[in-house]
Amino acid sequence: MGEFSGNTVLITGALGTLGTAQAEAFGRLGAKLILLDRPGDARGESRAREVAAHHGVDVRYVGQDLGELKASEAMVRALSDEHGGIDVLVSNAALIINKPFEDFSIEEYEDQLRVNAAATFALVRAIAPRMKQKRSGKIVNFCSVTLNGRWDGYVPYVASKGAMLGLTKSLARELGPFNVRVNAVSPGAVVSEAENRVFADRLQQYNDWILENQSLKQRIQPEDVADLVVFLASERSRMITGQNFAVDGGW
Repeated sequence: MGEFSGNTVLITGALGTLGTAQAEAFGRLGAKLILLDRPGDARGESRAREVAAHHGVDVRYVGQDLGELKASEAMVRALSDEHGGIDVLVSNAALIINKPFEDFSIEEYEDQLRVNAAATFALVRAIAPRMKQKRSGKIVNFCSVTLNGRWDGYVPYVASKGAMLGLTKSLARELGPFNVRVNAVSPGAVVSEAENRVFADRLQQYNDWILENQSLKQRIQPEDVADLVVFLASERSRMITGQNFAVDGGW
């Protein structure tokens, strides 16, 4: 029996680098998994089968555009009802674009706030009633090292992560009386598919800049973040809520 046997864990942004590492970590510990990412991604079903085969757990892939807030809330409420409640929500999903703030359109700004922060509000609305009823639940939201203000070209993304931090702290206060814990994780520069895409034309320069600014002179791996997420979702952190934890190599 694993530490999360009998628990249903919903991971958004599940096909990204961080989400993949988290799925493996929770699967290894016996969790029943719901992997949520964009619809139409051919990797979804195969990733679910891989994790299920690796760890002998139930894994389901769900495609949903989190920018569609009402539809996302309805889908996750249905999933919660079907599974007798979601025990753990890990809210990874995010849009990230790098360019000067004057080059962003209003629509791009709104899109990032919607997916990166408002969607989490919608999903918590969907799962909180059963968590409150069961007097048990863990929510782990993703903020970012970019909140320290030392990153250029991410104005909408940083604004959305500031909203996520406020959401985390306020939800922790409101849900705490029901023994539902809400925390945030702020990863630093994790080796990922996203960085390869965003910095494709200057990847070595970016890598050198990261190591220059980190206290620890090695790159952060997705598993480093997944380990913290699992801890915050476990009973080992039972008296921790409303906090934001950095995994940034000492930025």
